[in-house]
Amino acid sequence: MNVRVLAKAPSFTSLVTVALLVAMLLVGGALYDGFLSLQVLLNLLIDNAFLLVIAIGMGFVILSGGIDLSVGAVLALATMIAAWLLQVAHWPPLAVIAFVLLLGAGFGAGMGAIIHYFRLQPFIVTLAGMFLARGLCYLISIESITIDDPLFVAMSQTQLPFFGGFLSPGALIALGMLGLAIWLAHYSGFGRAVYAIGGNETSAAMMGLAVGRTKVLVYALSSFCAALAGVLFAFYMLSGYGLHAQGTELDAIAAVVIGGTLLTGGYGYVAGALSGVLVLGTIQTLIAFDGTLSSWWTRIVIGGLLFVFCVVQRVMAFGKK
Repeated sequence: MNVRVLAKAPSFTSLVTVALLVAMLLVGGALYDGFLSLQVLLNLLIDNAFLLVIAIGMGFVILSGGIDLSVGAVLALATMIAAWLLQVAHWPPLAVIAFVLLLGAGFGAGMGAIIHYFRLQPFIVTLAGMFLARGLCYLISIESITIDDPLFVAMSQTQLPFFGGFLSPGALIALGMLGLAIWLAHYSGFGRAVYAIGGNETSAAMMGLAVGRTKVLVYALSSFCAALAGVLFAFYMLSGYGLHAQGTELDAIAAVVIGGTLLTGGYGYVAGALSGVLVLGTIQTLIAFDGTLSSWWTRIVIGGLLFVFCVVQRVMAFGKK
């Protein structure tokens, strides 16, 4: 009975995720010297800032009852376009960033329009978008393009003091995007429409909500986040490459689900993307500190966690009955 009552709590899976994150950090601190140092913890955010931004956009898509498989390819395309415009076309860096973000938003809006107006499954449309974006990368160049623009180099090397440690500009941008996303999801009409559509699209339409416009905006936001993540990834790697971020769309989905959002839509917290991303980053850090395990163990553990959280989601579903 107590389990059923607990499963009805809106924050149930989010609390499970936070408890898991704390447990993993404590285990790491007990096993490895320096694991709980401030800079190691800050590095979780620095190294995964791009993933957090992608997971934010993916969170809105999943909340609306959809899925977006194109985000990793859009990230790679953003790095390629930015690198080519900077190194070959010699555009000003701020103009490059603005162009990449607008292009990303337009790409997502196009997919959202096709999904809604042609009544196609998001899985198929965004899969096509993934192939299209990845293919466009190789039309630009089949090789990696190194970025040496002073602004991008400065963003890559800048260390902002933070209570004795440091954060990167990309990490602060990701946190700022998270704050904006929380406001959008919980304090705006757009966010309420996203939750309503994810809960029951037919009911949302009968309530007079702009279902079509909201779905287009959701996918535009997701691709905008992917393009912004591409800019942050370009800061981090100082290169554009068609093979960047392969499989990142699956990491983003995992982070959102582990963060407490139901895959069926209409239920969850955008803020859970942060805890989900930190869980994935902690797994990687634990394996790196161990030094004897293959990096493939990261995928194995994430797969196991996804299985567990799918079971937890079923417990929640039964708890609501």
